[in-house]
Amino acid sequence: MGQHLQAIYDTRVSEGLLRPDPAQRAALVRLEALRERLEAQARPKPGLFARFRKPEPPEGPQGIYLWGGVGRGKSMLMDLFYHHAPTVEKRRVHFHAFMQEVQAALHEARKTGVEDAIKPVAADIAKGLRLLCFDEMQITDIADAMIVGRLFEKLFAAGVVIVTTSNRHPQDLYKDGLNRALFLPFIKLLQDRLEVDQLEAMTDYRQDRLAGSPVYFSPLGAQATAAIDEIWRDLTGGREEELCLEVKGRQVRLPRYWAGMARASFWDLCGQPLGPADYLALVGAAKLLVLDGIPRLDATKFNEAKRFVTLVDALYEGHVRLICSAQDLPERLYQEGSGSFEFERTASRLREMQGADWGKGRDGAG
Repeated sequence: MGQHLQAIYDTRVSEGLLRPDPAQRAALVRLEALRERLEAQARPKPGLFARFRKPEPPEGPQGIYLWGGVGRGKSMLMDLFYHHAPTVEKRRVHFHAFMQEVQAALHEARKTGVEDAIKPVAADIAKGLRLLCFDEMQITDIADAMIVGRLFEKLFAAGVVIVTTSNRHPQDLYKDGLNRALFLPFIKLLQDRLEVDQLEAMTDYRQDRLAGSPVYFSPLGAQATAAIDEIWRDLTGGREEELCLEVKGRQVRLPRYWAGMARASFWDLCGQPLGPADYLALVGAAKLLVLDGIPRLDATKFNEAKRFVTLVDALYEGHVRLICSAQDLPERLYQEGSGSFEFERTASRLREMQGADWGKGRDGAG
């Protein structure tokens, strides 16, 4: 029998790896109960053909929907559960990336002329899968909203256990979205099949880690890079993955991403032909952005400067925490050339976004 999640959590607290939080520990009670049900179900059953039988869903809820505000530790708790879940037939994936895979698979399935493309796609996902863990469930795309209900219905029917984190209660998913009435059965499905648990921790751990620390490093060089690398390691625990956001048929690549935190270079985001829709998609996926290597800007970099202004506006309006390294102070980044006057607002926003309280009011996942 595996070690209880609460005991593992307490050990990490005693070692100084985590701060004690009653709300986090309370959430672990439900995750541990699910882990124990999975463990009991995984034990061999007597009988000649027992090992050939498909595992049944655990008794009780078929998973957990853990929701709450920014930086409360939802992803950390889910990762702890995932790591100690008693099955090798498991997968952890960012929800946005998963839905991109599903859309691509549906596109391929439709090429075969199949009448119901969701059926083979769901069967393929469920094959050999016992546990599916999603980070940051959110529905912003009409195409996702139209298929997710039937997809989950088939995954549940196949016995897949689902654990997900989200910044919203199920009833607030796809709020005010197009044709939302068609989405309501999915909300009922989630509430019927998953245990909905709010993580009410009062501390934003990302803000705590950054409290009193610089978030704007200048000039560029080894010292600035080392400082940002240390912050990134502290925030992510050394874990990261690539996340591709699909925007109007194009892909925006975030080369380094973990649990609502993204890291990219200035040239990744401003050296490519990106626009407002791309930056809004970034804001939808990330609550914190680490931006490396902002150069001095002039007339020869007019397009890059314009994109940078648009990016900062999107981050500012979305209350996204920004940590960056730059060649110079905000006011001296773009002093000459067309648009330099308009850049004064951007410089002012960059200054404001360095404040210790920046982004605290944003509703998001963590």
